[in-house]
Amino acid sequence: MQRFILKNKNSIALIGGILIAIGFLSKWTIDNRLVLTWSLITASILGVAPIAIQAYQALRVKVVSIDVLVTVAVTGAFIIRNYEESAIVTFLFLFGAYLEQRTLNKTRSAIKELTEMAPESALKQMEDGEFTEVDVDEVDAGDILLVKTGAKVPVDGTVINGEGSVNEASITGESIPVAKEKGSKVFAGTILDNGTIQIVAERVGEDTTFGRIIELVEEAQDSKSEAERFIDRFSKYYTPAVLVLSFVVWLFSRNVELAVTILVLGCPGALVIGVPVSHVAGIGNGARNGVLLKGSEVISDFSRLDTMVFDKTGTLTAGNPSVAEKEYYGDDIDKALVYLASVERESDHPLAKAVLEDIGEMPFLPVENTEVVKGEGIVASVGGHRVAVGNAALMERERVTLDEKMKSDIDRFEKKGNSLVLTAVDGELKVLMGVRDQIRPGVEADLLKLKKLGVRNLVMLSGDNQGTVDAVSRELGLTEARGNMLPQDKSAYIRRLIEEEGQIVAFVGDGVNDSPSLALANIGIAMGGGTDVAIETSDVVLMNSDFSRLPHALGLTKATARNMKQNIFIAVGVVLLLLASLLFSEWMNMSIGMLVHEGSILAVILNGMRLLRYRLR
Repeated sequence: MQRFILKNKNSIALIGGILIAIGFLSKWTIDNRLVLTWSLITASILGVAPIAIQAYQALRVKVVSIDVLVTVAVTGAFIIRNYEESAIVTFLFLFGAYLEQRTLNKTRSAIKELTEMAPESALKQMEDGEFTEVDVDEVDAGDILLVKTGAKVPVDGTVINGEGSVNEASITGESIPVAKEKGSKVFAGTILDNGTIQIVAERVGEDTTFGRIIELVEEAQDSKSEAERFIDRFSKYYTPAVLVLSFVVWLFSRNVELAVTILVLGCPGALVIGVPVSHVAGIGNGARNGVLLKGSEVISDFSRLDTMVFDKTGTLTAGNPSVAEKEYYGDDIDKALVYLASVERESDHPLAKAVLEDIGEMPFLPVENTEVVKGEGIVASVGGHRVAVGNAALMERERVTLDEKMKSDIDRFEKKGNSLVLTAVDGELKVLMGVRDQIRPGVEADLLKLKKLGVRNLVMLSGDNQGTVDAVSRELGLTEARGNMLPQDKSAYIRRLIEEEGQIVAFVGDGVNDSPSLALANIGIAMGGGTDVAIETSDVVLMNSDFSRLPHALGLTKATARNMKQNIFIAVGVVLLLLASLLFSEWMNMSIGMLVHEGSILAVILNGMRLLRYRLR
């Protein structure tokens, strides 16, 4: 029976609220006090049942929780026939518990999402030299595997034959595929965009980088699930104090009604509703402004933030490489762009796509005698001209003469973290393009707002190379930036900040690879356009991936935390005032006390509702 009642306490709260409404409506419309009385009695009995069970369970483990005080106070109010107070207090208490339960319970669907993304099969080389599809669980370290275009890499390993481009977004978060050749490392869960490779398995199953991501998310979510709610901590002192005070008063006065009145006046109605109403109003404001906050514990930690850590791609940057800068040299640039577009149309490399998007609509010419120079670019014949498109090494190979301005431009582009696309026609450099994942518009101003709101450290962790990371860091004025970071490196860094340096850390990211860090950080903040796993694992979601909502989110949580403290002060202050007046004055009685008590509930509700109008100054 206890299990059934606790399981259905939300339904009980709803029924209690309906009964209270029916009772007061019958009084105000047809002045039927019999319906009012029995509605309140029924609501009180139903409402106190789950609270009393929780109080009993707490006392069994020697904890005097707030449930104990509410149970005793409601019972006392019921004994002296103050059914109105007993019914309202039980409803408010259960409704507050429902609000916390709904927002604080963390979903475990992220683990399921991650598991479904893991590779399930592999092409394994058998004893006869042929490759046969087997379950990934049948792969052992040392096995030779074949990975074809479009397939997932099944294990962590090393390429022993073939070459291709691998999309490592699930591991590093970077959008540009990485070229793989003999000797290159590959990771489970990544996707071979083009080419065919053979790999030797080194880490399989749960030992792979992808498997460790799942494990890290699981551990990090468990580590945060033990946090206690503030009200329960406060009640360890408040509840026994009110009970002892009531007992002492009865012991000396032998006045049962006075002792019960102390319990009723001491019942924390405003305290019970004050924190949830601030919390709900803050969440409501956030929802209207593109910020999803997943609970009051999130608000508390977020408001005391020390350090904010960012993933780069898709968070500080747009997530799609595009032409950021370009320089033209000499004459006939329009023709050179036609030749460039014609060559790049033959490639499916992300840099080629970025170049074509920048050039726009352009007539194409036939491309002949194409030669792909591994790691450098493409040389081809277009319209009777020898066209070379690639990096600086290709220009050197083609003996393209570079003057001082060209060399200066190339050096400047590289320092800004660009991937270079140079185009030479018949041995003369015509076009220099810098392609990079560009910083989101307005990010620099938003980071400045975060600093003004009290964030001391702004840190970027990225799977990209250190040169690119440093370039972005310099442009944004970050405190620290680290490149070449795998998911376990990011989570280890965050763990050190939290456990060794005692900082309150928020992590902002959008990819599957970010999920361990999102779960481990005190506050995980996901971009709404990111993966479902990142969104489920996080504590805060910026809807539509709008980075500008981040300062509003931080300012809102600070305002909400202040509002919660104000409501606690009002609730506790009123209770202390009522009890002091009851014990040390002649004018305080049950009726006046109830009026002030209900007034305090209205005060904290109105104070909490102010958050709905909050705007970041």
